[in-house]
Amino acid sequence: MDDFVWPVAQLVPLCRADVRLAPPVFAGGYRGKRIICEVTSVRLTGERLEAELFGHTAADWVTVSPDGRYGGIDVRSTLRTADGAIIYVEYEGRVRFGPKGRSEVFSAPRFETGDERYAWLNAIQAVGRGISDAREGWLRVQVYELV
Repeated sequence: MDDFVWPVAQLVPLCRADVRLAPPVFAGGYRGKRIICEVTSVRLTGERLEAELFGHTAADWVTVSPDGRYGGIDVRSTLRTADGAIIYVEYEGRVRFGPKGRSEVFSAPRFETGDERYAWLNAIQAVGRGISDAREGWLRVQVYELV
């Protein structure tokens, strides 16, 4: 076991996510400050995955750190591909709040689908890095498959 060499991880482009957000709702609770951001649209574009938001039950529940500099994200949504496949996606991650409403976002999406054409999504772990603008209500993330 001592001679085991860890393989170097590679990032394979999966898609770009362009997201529109409704105005945030600010709430408090026993865990601290919360920001709830309803997702109004999603568009995934990539060679292997193209999809859009399906339905109206998508949001990001952000828990803000005590100093207000970063937060934890918790997102769930349902997507539909152009050829009719339904894909559930959820991801957690971190956000670093920046000046003037701009923030860095880091995420780890997990996909689930019962459609055989996209069953390969059930077996992958994705990672994403992007930027959001809370004032303008958008988020753009480049998503990669971790291999």
